[in-house]
Amino acid sequence: MDWRLPSTTIGLCLAALMGGCSPSADTPPQSLEDKTAQFEKSLDAIQDPKLKDAVSNLGSSLLLLERAQQTLDNKPIETEYAEDTLAPLRHYPSLQALVDTYIDGLFVLRKHSSSDYLIDLQPVFPFSFNTPSGLPLPYRLEWQSVTLNNRQVIPFRPEWSETNPGIQLSPSSANLTDPDVLTVAYPFTEGLKVDNKNQPQPQALQGKIKVIAPREVVTFNLTKKDIGQERSDGNISLVLRALDKHYAEIEFTNHAALALEVRGIPVNPLIVQAKDQTEQFLSRAGSINQDPAQIAFYQKQLARMQQQTVWTDALEKQLNDELRSFEQQQTHQYAKVYFNGPIDSLDVHIADFSTVTVTRKDLDLPVRRLDRSTTDKTIQSLKLPVTVYDDQASSWLKGASLNEEQLKKSVRISQSVEDASAARIEFDHPRSFNDELLGNAFSPGDTPVTFFTQDEKGSRGKPVDLPPEAFAVDPLRATITYDLSLFPQPPAYVVGSMPLFLAIIEKNSLSASKLPKGLALKGNVLVVDQKLFPAQDWRFFAKDASGLYLKEILKVRHDTGQKGIAAFDAHYFYGQPTSLETYQRTDLDTVEYGFEVKLDKAPTPVPAE
Repeated sequence: MDWRLPSTTIGLCLAALMGGCSPSADTPPQSLEDKTAQFEKSLDAIQDPKLKDAVSNLGSSLLLLERAQQTLDNKPIETEYAEDTLAPLRHYPSLQALVDTYIDGLFVLRKHSSSDYLIDLQPVFPFSFNTPSGLPLPYRLEWQSVTLNNRQVIPFRPEWSETNPGIQLSPSSANLTDPDVLTVAYPFTEGLKVDNKNQPQPQALQGKIKVIAPREVVTFNLTKKDIGQERSDGNISLVLRALDKHYAEIEFTNHAALALEVRGIPVNPLIVQAKDQTEQFLSRAGSINQDPAQIAFYQKQLARMQQQTVWTDALEKQLNDELRSFEQQQTHQYAKVYFNGPIDSLDVHIADFSTVTVTRKDLDLPVRRLDRSTTDKTIQSLKLPVTVYDDQASSWLKGASLNEEQLKKSVRISQSVEDASAARIEFDHPRSFNDELLGNAFSPGDTPVTFFTQDEKGSRGKPVDLPPEAFAVDPLRATITYDLSLFPQPPAYVVGSMPLFLAIIEKNSLSASKLPKGLALKGNVLVVDQKLFPAQDWRFFAKDASGLYLKEILKVRHDTGQKGIAAFDAHYFYGQPTSLETYQRTDLDTVEYGFEVKLDKAPTPVPAE
């Protein structure tokens, strides 16, 4: 399989103007749509197919990246928070300990399938390196075979074969987003019904994994006062070029050569995290990873290709030599990173890959069947030799103390008027732990809504007299839908009250040695009696002796066999719980959210010719 690397950029580079030179002060800037049309027209004039492909690839990439740049620059700055990317590293004494936990915490789940001919096998890792801002630890995972319970070994094949008459192991065609999900496929015969239980079942999955850890990860804490100043730590030096309201520009250099083990692997060693004035981490909006000098070089190469009439070996060699020479002269790396919210400070982490530690391990993993719901009375074991903490739990649980005022302030109102017969107003708020415990016993009450015209001063005018079918209010989804064709006058404002729902939550702490009836710990499994602690009203979080929240691996609902009635839930954790926190919804309040919204105007329909 290919190397799985964190995807940390929206594209290759900063957007470039396709014209090659700056417009004069008297010339209005060319729109991206005009540039695209002009570029596509120039492509049509190229006859040589190889030249056309080369120009198309580079030119289209530059246009695509310019679009990404414009999107990031013009994106409204709305605050959105994220977890601490490096939190997993802080729980372990070294990068090697983190790597060992990653590998040793891997297990394989057999997934439920509606087909008698297919069984999906899903590898589950304790945490992920393969996230946009995740730890830059390149790894390679190769699956080799699956052993069935009749001792038959089925080799891995990169593709399922229609002509293979036997049992096959290949990547899942139903899960294209995760290349590690595999499918055991049994032979299919038209018209022949097969009983899955009588087929040989997957028992163990074999493979090998290789993880590369850097020498160290150095950290720089930066604010606006650091702009333009060089900072150094070990082999790494860094300059903060700019720190705007919602983006940062950074140049950094590793003065030591890359280790042989990572040469040729496109590792991005940079992790940039931003905090606002509340000291919370902001989520990333995207990044651009090449500077203006690099863009100018690509512009120059594109212009040279556009001047040719045919693609030749000599031209290809010249372009490749120029590219190689330019890259050798680049002594630093560049990143422009955007965030969702106003930046107060930065934490910049850079992995030093001048020396590395390579960990290799052969895998022979039992296939575990732990369905989300089962009528089995037996609790299966899932004891893993690692401890993994849930670094998002503390932030998530703040929602347990959400109050009415905070809920109202978090509401965001959006409108959609593209379809005049089904215009919409939506009242949304960031999902929190409070929403998780709302249950289903809602009592919305009255939802008064009145539409108004606009007066001569642009303010709210007279109410619009409407038939009942002109609009509809859905209080549970917090939406208003209206049909403008049924309005005798165009509405300009809407005034009313939308119900919001607030769970009243009671929190308690319990020692693992003194649990009440209905709760029991069996190793790393918390067993919850659903008669005494129904899931719609209760949530449970486990801590170990360190006082940190343990990450939950999964939950299995054990049903009684009667539809919709559960006997107990089994919660599995990475580690040994020593205490529990319980959260119970004791009441549900309806909060009336009063509003006055100025309506967006529907687009004027274009008359038919």
